[in-house]
Amino acid sequence: MHFLDQAKIFIRSGAGGPGAVSFRREKFIEFGGPDGGDGGKGGDVVFEAVPGLNTLIDFRYTQHFRAPRGKGGSGSNRTGAAGRDLIIKVPVGTQILTDDDERSLIADLTVEGQRVVLLEGGMGGRGNASYKSSTNRAPRQHQTGIPGEEMWVWLRLKLLADVGLVGLPNSGKSTFLNTVTNATAKVGAYPFTTLRPQLGVVRHKGREFVLADIPGLIEGAAEGAGIGDRFLGHVERTRILLHLIDAAGEDPGGAWRTVRDEMNRYGAGLGDKTELVALSRCDLVDSKQLKTAKQSLAKAGAPDPLAISAPTGTGIEALLDRIVESLGPEAEKAEPDDPPGQAWSPL
Repeated sequence: MHFLDQAKIFIRSGAGGPGAVSFRREKFIEFGGPDGGDGGKGGDVVFEAVPGLNTLIDFRYTQHFRAPRGKGGSGSNRTGAAGRDLIIKVPVGTQILTDDDERSLIADLTVEGQRVVLLEGGMGGRGNASYKSSTNRAPRQHQTGIPGEEMWVWLRLKLLADVGLVGLPNSGKSTFLNTVTNATAKVGAYPFTTLRPQLGVVRHKGREFVLADIPGLIEGAAEGAGIGDRFLGHVERTRILLHLIDAAGEDPGGAWRTVRDEMNRYGAGLGDKTELVALSRCDLVDSKQLKTAKQSLAKAGAPDPLAISAPTGTGIEALLDRIVESLGPEAEKAEPDDPPGQAWSPL
């Protein structure tokens, strides 16, 4: 499945149904009077966060969503049926923003089952029975129903994870992700092998947590260099950051400082998150080079690093222990309202 974290869609709520103009006509009943019913209410546009999704790719092919309008009223004072609400299912972590220069935040769906009514359907029009009065015994006026609302909105997905994996390109992030989870991230001996965020679930000593890997950052990412800092939004909501640095690199301290500077320029509180540092690929260096790398990090002001090697498993257990300790006690998860196993559709 392709990954898409931004989409622009058009939404419209349903219009109210028209009121009816009708008069009672029955045998032996003279001057039956008006009996036109009111129109039904139009359907609302509702966004719902559902589990099991981590992309907005469906909204690339379906971009227009319209709720059904209410039915018209009829004789015998019968009110028209209301239009069904249009429920648009989105991944947990989806933000809804206005389609303007400011991109103001309208709603932020961060909990499974969370719903927000974005556009309300129009009210149904009044039938002629509601206009009857002592001076207007046979009214023929009615209302056509209030039109629905419409607007363009942007959907922006920020993945929810416990640990965010950051670092320079080719620092071993994808290899680490594949080692500790069941993810199958692409690994290659060239920069920017990872082109989109990857998620994996880590199971360690009876504890589970979600690990998010984003494309590597380089100097100037905040200005668009490399892939840029667009994907940093996917680690905004993580509880801690795991910063991987290549132990065989020329300047580990400089590599740490480069990524830290880009995160500080991005803002959104990334610079204030708890950070764990690990020296990856320690199997490619000897003890002297590893000591030099640690000294370089200490001189740059980085936290005390752990030496790891994903292919050999060196230091992986110790690093996972430190991650679990930093995450603290596991929060209780709320049970979803909807039963599992239902087929998903954006409608």
